Amino acid sequence: MGFLGNLFRKKTTNEEGAVGGIEDFMTLIRVYYQAVMAGNLGISNINMLPDLAMFKRTLRVTTQNNKLGVAEKSRCKKMLMQIYHLDESFFKEIDASIKKNCRNANMVNSYFFQFQRFNESLMMAVSNEMKYTMRIPFKKMLYTQTEAAISNILTKNNWKDASMFKAAGEVRQLQHTLGYSGQWMTDFVFNVIRLAKKEPKKKA
Repeated sequence: MGFLGNLFRKKTTNEEGAVGGIEDFMTLIRVYYQAVMAGNLGISNINMLPDLAMFKRTLRVTTQNNKLGVAEKSRCKKMLMQIYHLDESFFKEIDASIKKNCRNANMVNSYFFQFQRFNESLMMAVSNEMKYTMRIPFKKMLYTQTEAAISNILTKNNWKDASMFKAAGEVRQLQHTLGYSGQWMTDFVFNVIRLAKKEPKKKA
């Protein structure tokens, strides 16, 4: 698990200075979601939230005010902001989405299923829309291209490819349900693409 795996094995607290890969990024994103759900819904059974459990036990995050999720959310948010340079608005949208769509513990699995579908459809649509521009080495230019691709996915209707038309339609439907803005989608996808480009290629 990249730098988090090394961090956990060494039991160091110097996570702020580390640079994580795509697997670490997605793990911390899942931890943040689970921490918000635990705090909002009063979930006390940590075994329901495996990524949060690993994060809490490995980094020895002390439970705050006898409420699971509060301290873990703060710690995870700090790491995501410092390592991946995400801003406050990114987390506010996650908080609002969960508050709107996850009103009790029975809705947790349904929410994660919807988010997974949203993530898969979004990445497929972006990959098809950007194609070779994903190889751009300059961060600012890559961000601009990602932003343009997201805008097209949310507004363009004259797709020639039927699969792209379907993917864009599903992205829009789930975006409306989950409540994420084009800006949030751009920041999320940009980090995924940027980190994926840095991953070492596996030898055949």
